[in-house]
Amino acid sequence: MFGWSTSSCRVVGIDPGLTRCGYAVIDSVRGSSVQARSLGAFTTSPQMELPDRLASLQADVRELLDEFQPDAVAVEKVFFQVNVRTAMSVGQARGVALAEAARSGCIVSQYTPNEVKMSIAGYGGADKQQVQRMVQQRLGLSAPPQPADAADAAALALCYLASSPLRAAVNSALGGRS
Repeated sequence: MFGWSTSSCRVVGIDPGLTRCGYAVIDSVRGSSVQARSLGAFTTSPQMELPDRLASLQADVRELLDEFQPDAVAVEKVFFQVNVRTAMSVGQARGVALAEAARSGCIVSQYTPNEVKMSIAGYGGADKQQVQRMVQQRLGLSAPPQPADAADAAALALCYLASSPLRAAVNSALGGRS
């Protein structure tokens, strides 16, 4: 089920991070109008032990998914990080988000930052401010979403919504095998 056979689709975007994990809950009605239901970021303290930080993040993501019951979750894929410590913590937060999304039973999609930027701004090299402005415009917000992690999460959800009709058509053409 892709959420497009019904009149609406709810998507949660997650921009993984251990200190700040952005999230956005976006509703789409027949793929044409979109509305932000919730935007923000979960935080954990660097003073906490790693297992406690991951458990806290897991509880926050689980609560979000349980509350909003999305049709799909879009999570950022990270292929390259200059800082190894950052890459490790993002990977761990990403794993928590992916596991909780799978547990919730919804569709789970992953996008690279360039895929998201191309989908939202029309240019894979768009900067953070360009993405924030496009998210603001697409969602009809009075100001760019803050923090930037929430804007990135909203961009992930919007990327999912933009690519879903094609994915559904391909899935249908393949007889449900994708």
